[in-house]
Formats: sequence, C-alpha cells, structure tokens
Amino acid sequence: MATVQEKLAESLKILQGLQNENGFAIVKSSEVTRVHLERLIANGFLQEVMKGWYISSRPDNVSGDTTNWYTSYWYFIAGYCNSRFGKDWCLTPAHSLSIHSGNRIVPAQVIIRSPKGSNNVTELLHGTSLLDIKASLANPVYTEPQFGLNLYSLPEALTECSPDFFRLDSVTARTCLALIPDAFDVLKILLEKGQTTKAGRLAGAFRNIGHTMAADEIIGTMKSLGYDIREEDPFEDQTTLSYFRVTSPYAARLKLMWSKMRKIVMVNFPETNNVYTDIEACMKNIEAQYKLDAYHSLSIEGYRVTDDLIEKVKSGNWQPDTDSSDAEQKSAMAARGYYQAFESVKNSIRRILESGNPGDTIEIDHRIWYRELFAPSVAAGILKPEDLTGYRIGQVYIRGSLHTPLNPEAVRDAMPVLFDLLKEEPDARVRAILGHFIFVYIHPYMDGNGRMGRFLMNTMLLSGGYNWTIVPVERRREYMKAIEKGSVEGDITDFTLFIASLLT
Repeated sequence: MATVQEKLAESLKILQGLQNENGFAIVKSSEVTRVHLERLIANGFLQEVMKGWYISSRPDNVSGDTTNWYTSYWYFIAGYCNSRFGKDWCLTPAHSLSIHSGNRIVPAQVIIRSPKGSNNVTELLHGTSLLDIKASLANPVYTEPQFGLNLYSLPEALTECSPDFFRLDSVTARTCLALIPDAFDVLKILLEKGQTTKAGRLAGAFRNIGHTMAADEIIGTMKSLGYDIREEDPFEDQTTLSYFRVTSPYAARLKLMWSKMRKIVMVNFPETNNVYTDIEACMKNIEAQYKLDAYHSLSIEGYRVTDDLIEKVKSGNWQPDTDSSDAEQKSAMAARGYYQAFESVKNSIRRILESGNPGDTIEIDHRIWYRELFAPSVAAGILKPEDLTGYRIGQVYIRGSLHTPLNPEAVRDAMPVLFDLLKEEPDARVRAILGHFIFVYIHPYMDGNGRMGRFLMNTMLLSGGYNWTIVPVERRREYMKAIEKGSVEGDITDFTLFIASLLT
C-alpha cells in the first residue's frame, strides 16, 4: 500500500505535467481527478481562484499573501480565456498598449473583448476581476509570446484606444508612439476606416513626442485624399525629451518615466548649498554611519543583525570556521558582504568628489559593489563564482507587489539606459531619488537589489553635498509602500517626500 508521501508525490507529478515552461500551472478541475485535486489543495500546492479553476501554489504561503496570484496573473488570464473563448478573444486597446509598452502591472480589472462575451464580471483573487464584453476583435489578433495574451497590434491599439488614454497614462502612450518607426501602418488603418478624428489625434500625439515626420505624413496623406482633418494634441503636457526612435519598449519607458518624475523630485526635495571641500572629513563622517546603516539596511531585508555581529565583521574577528556561535549566525555572510561593499562604495564616493562623473563611476563600480556584497557567500560555498558575473538570467518577483520586475532580456536593455540617465542628469537630488527607484524597478539581480539601490542613492546624495542617509527599519512599511506607488501608479511624490524626511 502506498504511503502518504508516495501518494502526494504521484499527485505532484501530475501537477508538474500541467505546468507551463515558466513553472506556473493553470489548472481546470476537469483536468485532474478529484482525489489528486483535493490532495494538492490540502497540501498547499494548489490555490483556488474561482470555482473550477486553480493555480499552482507553495505550501509555505500564508493566508492573504498576494505574491502567488500576482506572479501567475497574466498566465491565468490567458489560460482561462483560451479555455472559455477559444481563439476568439483579446484584451482592449488600452490593456494591449500596456503590454506592448512593457508594463506588466496587475490591473484591478482586466477587460476582455469577445464575440462570445456575456458582459459579466468574474471576481478573481485579492480584489481583482475580469469583465468580458461582447464586442468585435482586433484585426488581426496578435498573440504575444511571454504569457500567450491576445492583443491588438500596436498600430491598431493606438488608433482604437480612448482619447483619455493619452492623458491618463501618458508614459505608456508615449512609449508606444516611440516604438512606431513611421506612420505607414497607422495610416493604413486610418484610411481603411476613414477615421479623420482619430487621424488628427494621432498626428497631434506624434508631434507632441517630436515625431514630426509621422505627424506630417498622416496630415498630408489624409488631406491629399480629400479628408477634412484637424490636428489635436491629446496629451495634457509637453514632453521635455526630443524624439528618439527605439526598438525596446523598456528603454523608452525608463526615459519617459525619468523625464516625468524628475520635475516632482525637484519640487519636493530640498536643495543644499553644501559642497564637500574636505574629502577626508567627508570620508570620516560616512564611516561613522556604518554601524547604524548596516543594522537598518540589513534588517530591512529581513536579516537578523546584532551589534556583536557588526563589530565582529568590522574588526575581522568573525570566524565561522572556528567559532560555533558565528557558524550559527544565519545573517553572518550578509553582514560581512555588506561591510565589504560599504568600503567599496566609500571608494566610489571619494573618486566622485575628486571630480569624477557620478554616472560613469556608478556604471563601472556597481558591479564591484555587488561582487563584494556576495563574495563571502561564494567563499562559504553558498553561491558559485559565476553567480556574481552579470545580471540575473531568471525572472524575479517582489513579494506582495503588483509590479513585476523586467524580464532578464529587458534588464540588459534597461541598465545602460539608467546609467546614461545618471550621466546626463545635472541635479544630484534627481540622481539620488530616481537612481534608487529605477534600480529597484528594474531589479537587475536575483538578490541584493534593495541594498544596492540604497548604496546608489547615498552615492548620489554625497555627490551633491548631502549627508549619508539611513532608511530606518522601523519605517520599512512606509518605504516599501512609497516604492510600490511609484512602480504601479507612476507617482514618485511619496518616495521623494519619504527620503527628504530622513535628511540630516
């Protein structure tokens, strides 16, 4: 007779067969026998989304944790809609543009168009829902490769989206416009449908981002064919960026986010007239912050850090091979790595104060910081040496966050853009706030992104005459909430005000 463990292993093998290549299983009850279904649910390997539908889960998930749902959300939407509507469904133009622009944020409600739609709302997990409306489809339907979502093509989504979309989500709209190399595909759709109002709106939108060639092509072609067309700018503001032709939506999105957010930072973050003329005194002041900074920064990441551990690491008396109490310290490697990285950050700041370009310095030195941060884990055999080379090669998720960091390929597009923005930014306040924020938004590493982001922030603050600033663990919830608001809503105000409140 099979043991309980053997029975569970048999059920897990069936679940494994249902998982897609990304490790997510979207399970319909009809696909699994009742015995296996109940066993997997009872042991925490399946979570119910709605009656008859489940997603793979982890047994250690706690009640109310949103991470599992947010990470599998778009896979579930694709799987559920394919099962219910076959091929006859697609997202709305607005949702399609969000996906085209590299935005993977989970919406409160996703709207599905289908000739088989019933105009009903289906409640999902954690306050999210799906509205399926009876409506015509995109022509043609484009199936994106990552999640299998059916979308409008980029040109058709731009022509069919609501006029309000340009005002309400200007970063996404401008990102998508920048991905259009010329007006030909857009014009084809406008002419086929005789859409003069939409033609005028798109011409104004292209002119707003500086793509005058596309704007003129739309106006000129429509008028030459006898259409009465009036150009109208659908945006509320003018972008400060010159038109740039891009192939990566992530590069465009970061540039536009920076342009929009920097104005908010400059309004809400106080200026300083301080300039560090005595570099040695500055270095001593930074060193004086180490103990407190290490405690708070490591504690924010969930490590248990004591004064004794910090002192042992700093003095070189940390000896896990010979001291059993050191070997039992789960956080010891993190603390040692933090000390080594802190010393490396100090070297970077010194070079910047000696007339180095902050952006150039960070681009080179951030890799050194990262290596130092995790070198003790390599020495202890926890990580392999190759784990410290380059950016992550796997997808990473942030527990409880609606924001999904960029995929590994997008990280390689995005990081050079971040460093270019840092090099070109003349204001230290902007470099500090947006440098930190964009770094953790991208999440280029599998681990250590928060610590690296705070190192980057402080390096940029020091480059502008500010003091080393510590984010206290007691305010972790406020700190994370402000980052989440910037990532999900595109509003950097709270994060700016939070860091400004810590200045000494």
